[in-house]
Amino acid sequence: MTEITREIIGVGDLNRTIADVLDKYIGDVWVRGEISNFKAYDSGHWYFSLKDAEGQIRCVMFRGRNAQVGFLPKEGDLVEVAANVGIYVPRGDIQLNVGMMRRAGQGGLYEAFLKLKEKLNAEGLFDETNKRLIPKHPKAIAVVTSAQAAALKDVLTTLARRAPHIPVTIYPTLVQGVDAPPAIKAALRAAYEDASQGNIEVILLVRGGGSIEDLWAFNDESLARMITESPVPIISGVGHETDFTIADFVADLRAPTPTGAAELATPDRQALLQDLEVLAQRMTVRASQRLDREAQRLDQLSLRLSHALPNPDRMRDKAAQLKARIDQSWQVRVKAYYQQHLSWNSHLELLNPQRTLDRGYAVILDSNEQALRDPTALKAGELFSIHLAKGVSQVELTKVSSLAKNSSNE
Repeated sequence: MTEITREIIGVGDLNRTIADVLDKYIGDVWVRGEISNFKAYDSGHWYFSLKDAEGQIRCVMFRGRNAQVGFLPKEGDLVEVAANVGIYVPRGDIQLNVGMMRRAGQGGLYEAFLKLKEKLNAEGLFDETNKRLIPKHPKAIAVVTSAQAAALKDVLTTLARRAPHIPVTIYPTLVQGVDAPPAIKAALRAAYEDASQGNIEVILLVRGGGSIEDLWAFNDESLARMITESPVPIISGVGHETDFTIADFVADLRAPTPTGAAELATPDRQALLQDLEVLAQRMTVRASQRLDREAQRLDQLSLRLSHALPNPDRMRDKAAQLKARIDQSWQVRVKAYYQQHLSWNSHLELLNPQRTLDRGYAVILDSNEQALRDPTALKAGELFSIHLAKGVSQVELTKVSSLAKNSSNE
């Protein structure tokens, strides 16, 4: 055996030397492979392997970097990663320290997504100041999604559980493919028309999860601009919690899932019932307290009133005296009225013309029923009425002799 003359090093030193060589001569690379043995630990770090038909390699992606991925990898996903080739010194395993990850073949789509996101953000379409508050108790809700989507069933189930009293209108549309953006805009346009008439107060734009290609319709620029023109608040619930689309950024509120959108749009029925029960209990307590206070106040007023009133017997005597005085005053007044009436009656009798006629006098009236006082008014051939004590006679004078000075008529 040939004697080894080189320096003897430890295993750890060897592994570190290998790591230095790998970093120096390979460094950062983009690698495509299929996810295998994926595990997400409570620490937030991801551990998995990438494999293809010719081999596999261990990978690690630490928390903070994986938060930017936008989706949760699963077994069998074909991905592309930007990583640094290294070695895990304690075990001597070669591994990739992953810094970025995207679904395989999506590099171009992702770049387009980032460019559109930057453009619309620069125009202010993502500004929080433009976001509208979601009504706490909407009168009606619109759901824009595919009629065949599983997400629709989840949304309707959630709405029926949380707020069965709120009417829901479904506006069916395609949610995937090249024809999806114009179809979604047509459905939104119909919802906007109903909303402008007061029939809708909040719109849910939802669909289930999928790849970036599946969700690409919601990254359409014209659709994004139309969402900002909605007359009522829009909640976007597209994909899973880790999926992001342009529609999420321009909507008034982003929900992590379609079910989450339904929850954010409605009050919790059970919570409302509990609140009502609490309010009813408070009202009962307040009403009871108010009744107790008023009863006590009434007792105090009754006590003060009993001290303020004079003796009831004295009040009754005084009332009797006042009644007697009123009766006496009234009798005096009536007697005075009676005497005055008699006096007026006597005066009227003295002035009564009938009394004069009863003494033998007569009244002569001409044809105009005017009483005659001048004897010259008596003319032959005219009719006159003579009123006597016992009646009236009509006479026609044939001859009139007047006793007036030096006058006579025939």
